[in-house]
Amino acid sequence: MLRALARPAGMADVVLDTDTYNEIDDQFALAYLLRSPDRLRLKAIYAAPFVNEKAENPGDGMEKSHAEILRVLGLAGCGGMAQSVFKGSRCYLADEKAPVPSPAAEDLARRAMGYSPEKPLYVAAIGAITNVASALLLAPEIRDRVVIVWLGGNAWNWPDNAEFNMRQNVAAARVVFGCGAPLVQLPCMGVVSAFTTTGPELSHWLSGRNALCDYLVGRTVSEAEGYAAGRPWSRAIWDVCAIGWLLDGSGTMMRDRVERSPIPQYDHHYSFDPARHYMKYVYHIDRDRLFGDLFRRLSGEGDA
Repeated sequence: MLRALARPAGMADVVLDTDTYNEIDDQFALAYLLRSPDRLRLKAIYAAPFVNEKAENPGDGMEKSHAEILRVLGLAGCGGMAQSVFKGSRCYLADEKAPVPSPAAEDLARRAMGYSPEKPLYVAAIGAITNVASALLLAPEIRDRVVIVWLGGNAWNWPDNAEFNMRQNVAAARVVFGCGAPLVQLPCMGVVSAFTTTGPELSHWLSGRNALCDYLVGRTVSEAEGYAAGRPWSRAIWDVCAIGWLLDGSGTMMRDRVERSPIPQYDHHYSFDPARHYMKYVYHIDRDRLFGDLFRRLSGEGDA
């Protein structure tokens, strides 16, 4: 287990599970992954469900995310990957035993069987973790063939665990935290919430570099002006951190430690059992180093 939790050495195969239409940080994360072919081989992309003011129900959020994934692929000149984009769950897990079948969950369950503990498939998950939990319920044996890198939940010392990705489907999170699969958690409030940027910074480093960069900057600034008109603002681009962990072989962009896996509770807090299996917990982000790597890769300038 501890060996499986090591950062990828050399090239790694990755699938991305993302609620791409929910917030602009998902598009940044997908773009970062697409611009890192020297380290990461992107094998498939799964559209995750979500509900907020942008989506009437989980299925609507998933469909909009699927369309947004295709849009980003086109802007990045990667339209040929469309055949590797799969629609995910249309609803959340109702309990911890029954999967929600979907093309995404079924692809992950099937695809992961081609890997091994020595050569795992890395699953970067940056939304509600329904698709991943469903794959584990469909094929429990894949738990030893994957490493799950999930951006979800809040820091363990945060007053609550009512974070967006976690609270949408606590049952799915309990499946993932409890199944014994190698897991890396990047908590939101209290850890990756430090990974923020501003309009002037984005414009300086990315505007005018390419169509994808212009889209990312334009969407970020437009959204911020909608909720912070006439006020200073900064924006967390936190989903990028999951991809950053995969790229950070030397451990200079973020710090993590080995911990016993907590138990997410339905009342939005964690409980702890000293007999639980091990996982990795990211506790610090070097904001400047990570943004430096992100900007270089997205703009195509300098050594990535």
